[in-house]
Amino acid sequence: MRTGPDGVAGTNFALWAGGAEAVELCLFDAAGTETRLALAELTHEIWHGFVPGVRPGQRYGFRVHGRWDPWTGARWNPAKLLLDPYARAVDGDFALPPQVYGHVRDWPQQHVADTVRDERDSAPYVPKGVVVHDDDDWADDHRPKTPWADSVIYELHVRGFTKRHPGVPEELRGSYAGLAHPAALDHLVSLGVTAVELLPVHQFAHEDHLLRRGLRNYWGYNSIGYFAPHAAYSASGTAGQQVGEFKRMVRALHSAGIEVILDVVYNHTAEAGELGPTLSLRGIDNRGYYRLQQEARRYADYTGCGNTLHVVQPQVLRLITDSLRYWVTEMGVDGFRFDLAAALARSMHDVDMLSPFLAVIAQDPVLRRVKLIAEPWDVGRGGYQVGAFPPLWTEWNDRYRDAVRDFWRGALPDVRDLGYRLSGSSDLYAWGGRRPYASINFVTAHDGFTLRDLVSYERKHNEANGEGNRDGTNDNRSWNCGVEGETDDPRVNALRRRQLRNLLTTLLVSTGVPMLVAGDEMGRTQHGNNNAYCQDGEVGWVDWSLLSEPGPGSLLALARRLLALRHRHPVLRRRAFFSGRAQGADGLRDLAWFTAHGAEMTERDWYGPTATLGLYLSGRDIPGRDAVGAPVVDDSFLIVLHAGSAPAAFVLPGAPWAQRYEVVVDTSLEEQEAAPEAAHTGGTRVTLPARSVLVLRVAS
Repeated sequence: MRTGPDGVAGTNFALWAGGAEAVELCLFDAAGTETRLALAELTHEIWHGFVPGVRPGQRYGFRVHGRWDPWTGARWNPAKLLLDPYARAVDGDFALPPQVYGHVRDWPQQHVADTVRDERDSAPYVPKGVVVHDDDDWADDHRPKTPWADSVIYELHVRGFTKRHPGVPEELRGSYAGLAHPAALDHLVSLGVTAVELLPVHQFAHEDHLLRRGLRNYWGYNSIGYFAPHAAYSASGTAGQQVGEFKRMVRALHSAGIEVILDVVYNHTAEAGELGPTLSLRGIDNRGYYRLQQEARRYADYTGCGNTLHVVQPQVLRLITDSLRYWVTEMGVDGFRFDLAAALARSMHDVDMLSPFLAVIAQDPVLRRVKLIAEPWDVGRGGYQVGAFPPLWTEWNDRYRDAVRDFWRGALPDVRDLGYRLSGSSDLYAWGGRRPYASINFVTAHDGFTLRDLVSYERKHNEANGEGNRDGTNDNRSWNCGVEGETDDPRVNALRRRQLRNLLTTLLVSTGVPMLVAGDEMGRTQHGNNNAYCQDGEVGWVDWSLLSEPGPGSLLALARRLLALRHRHPVLRRRAFFSGRAQGADGLRDLAWFTAHGAEMTERDWYGPTATLGLYLSGRDIPGRDAVGAPVVDDSFLIVLHAGSAPAAFVLPGAPWAQRYEVVVDTSLEEQEAAPEAAHTGGTRVTLPARSVLVLRVAS
C-alpha cells in the first residue's frame, strides 16, 4: 500500500504474465461481489497499475486472457480466478469442485479432457489474496544466530505439535499462537534444541483424491502461495491477521533462543499435472512457470507430484528468491530446508551444481547468510545427490539414517559405513571447505516411521490412508523386537524401550547436526503408518498424555541429559573433521576406534561383521579457538555401542588413552538419574549388557 500522486492512499498491483493478451484485477467485497479493473500498464511482461482507495484487508485475484492451445502448452482461461503468486495472505479454502479446473474435467473422452476449455467461473469457489500492509521493522527482535556446529534441529508440525497439548489454551491449539505459547516453548527450551524446522507453512491446497476420501493434506507439501502463511494455522483470523500472528510466533521463539527454519516446497505446486486444477501459475503463464515435455501438453515431473517448476526461467527464479528473502527480512525466519532440492538444481534436464538456482543463492547477500538445508534428491533420473551440494549447504544425510538403523537391527555386513556416519561423514563432505555440520544426522523424519514405530513394526500399516497400503516406502530397516505392533509382553516392551535409548543416544553423540522429530523424545506412535501425510488427527498429532507414563518420561529425561551433555562438551560438536593422526609423542589421536579386545581396529576389522564398536573422542585435540582466542580443550570420551543380543566383554583402552573412566550414560538402565555412579580403570574388562550403549568420560 502507498499514496498515489493525488494524495489518495491505495495499492499497486503487478503480475508477470509473459505471452498474455490482457490481465484483469478482480476486487471482492464482503458479500463476494466482484469488480474487474484492467491492468493497462505493461513493462517487461509485467502487467501493473495503481488502484486508489484499496486498503489492507481487500480481497482480490487476477484473470488472465490469452490463447487456449494445450498442445503447445498455452492454457490461458479468463473464466478462472487466479491467486496472486505474491499474495501476502490468502483467505478461504481450495475445495476443488469442477469449476476450478481450466479444462472440462468430466469430458466423456478423458484422454483429451485437458484440451477442452471450461468456461465456468471459478471465483465463487477459490480463495482470494488479501492486501496486507507491512510496516514492521523487527527492531525489537534478536535472532539467536546459533552456529551450525552448535545446532540441534527439532522437526515439528505447527498444528500437530500443540493440537493435543493440555497446557495450551484450546482456542490456540494447532496455531502459530499455540506454538508461541509458554507451555510449548517450555518443552523446547527444557529439551535443549536450538531450532525448530517447521513442516510447510506456505499456503497450500488439499489434493482432490484426498478430499474425495474425506481426508486432507496434513503435512502441507502442496504449496500454492509462496509468500502467505497457511491461513488454517491462524487463531486470529485469515484476512491478513495470520501474517502478524506468524511474526509474533517467530519473535517468541527467538526470545527463547530458538531459531525458525521453514521446510519449503519450491519444486512443484498444488496445480499437479495436466488434469489438475487451475489455481495460479498455470493460468498466468503455463509455459513460463512449468517444465513441459517435448509434447508441451504434458508436464515434466521430477517430483512425483505432477509438475516441476522451471527454475531456469528468470521469472521463476525471481519468484523463489523474492519469496525466500521475504521470509527472512519481513517474517524473521532463520533458514530453510528445501524439499526435493535436486529438482531445483536441475538446469535443462540434469542436476547441475552450477545451476542458476544454486548460483543465485550463493551470491545473494541475504540468503547466503541463513541456514540452508537440502533434501538432496528428487525422483528423476540422476536425482540422488547426497554429498554433492556446494559449500554453504547442509544436507539431510539418509546414509546416516540407514547405517544406524541397520546396526541396531543387526543387519550391517560390516562397520565401515557406520564409522563414517558416527564421525561426521567425511567421505561425503570433506571437500570444498565443507565441515562435519554439513551432515544433518537423523534416524527418523516426518516421512517414515516414528522412533517408537521403528522398534515396533517391520511392515508399514497405512490402511487409514485409503490407498490400499501401497503408499509409503517398503524399505523401513526396522525391527519389531519379536512382535508386530503394540503388545503387553513386558520383555518385548523393555527391549523396545532399550532400543529407543540406543537409537537416541547414538544420534546425539554423533558428529554432525542432529535432528529430532517432535514426539520421538517421548515415544510417539503413528501405529505403524509410515506415510501419515493425510492423517490430520490423533495419528499425526503429538500425544502429550504419554508424559504421564513412566517409559516415555524416562526417555525424555535421557534426551535432555544427552542434549545437555552435547551443549557442555565441544568435543561432541566439532567444527572440523577428525584427522585420525597422532597429535603428540604419546601417540594419542583425535579419533580412535577399538575392538571389544581393547585393541585399535585394523583395516581387516572394518571389513568383518561385528556387533561391538568402541569410539574414542579426544578433547585434547579440538581444532579452533574459543571467544578469547585460547585453544579449545575438553574432556575426552569413549563411546561403546553393542548391538549383540547377548552380553559381551569389552576391554577399556588403557594408557595413553585413559587411566580411569566414569560412566555418563548407560542405555541398559531405564533411569539414568537414579543409577549409581560407576567408574572403571583403563585396561579392565567390563561386561556390556545386550543391546546397549555406554558413554564414558575419561576421568584422568
